[in-house]
Amino acid sequence: MFALEWDTILAARSIIGAGIAVTLQVTLVAIVGGIAGGTVLAMLAVSGSRPLQLFSKYYVALFRAVPLVMLLLWFFLIVPQILRAVFGLSPSVDIRLVSAMVAFVLLESAFFAEIIRAGIIGLSKGQFHAAAALGMTRYQSMRYIILPQAFRAMLPIMMTQCIVIFQDTSLVYVISLGDFFRNTVSIGERDGTLVPMLLLAGAVYWAICSGLSGLVRFLQNRTAS
Repeated sequence: MFALEWDTILAARSIIGAGIAVTLQVTLVAIVGGIAGGTVLAMLAVSGSRPLQLFSKYYVALFRAVPLVMLLLWFFLIVPQILRAVFGLSPSVDIRLVSAMVAFVLLESAFFAEIIRAGIIGLSKGQFHAAAALGMTRYQSMRYIILPQAFRAMLPIMMTQCIVIFQDTSLVYVISLGDFFRNTVSIGERDGTLVPMLLLAGAVYWAICSGLSGLVRFLQNRTAS
């Protein structure tokens, strides 16, 4: 039985590999887009403009209150129509992948915004005063002094959020996107080896997340020292 299960895994390695590629693609887009969007939202949250502060506040509150599964389903139903109407995308484009990426970026922007905002407001007020004394504009002080220090302080927490993103990508299963988890389960259901394939998926997620968690602990110790 064990040999047969490994034969199944080896025979389906191309399908599993394609699923891993989709999972990593969604993860990387969510991290890069989330950090970029979260940085903008965090800067709006600490700006002197009340309307911008309110926009950031309600954006974060809205997306952090909506379950990811529901958000994925909403965007799977809404995004295709918008993208095809605005950009005229051809039917060959995998709308499920695009929808998942959009949903993850918008959601993770809200979470990264809170992390980065905490890093900004956690800095000493003297940093802001020093930037002003040097004649820097608010944008220059954010770019060259405040944000680099905030990112450095929040790096372990941001890495932890990246691990959460990687784990959450398995939820694209609900929109039938062929990520690593869905492809692995589909192979198990097809070949009658569902339990071994689920164990394989769990082992892969555990190995990757454990490695990243070790990196987070290393960064925390290095930051603390």
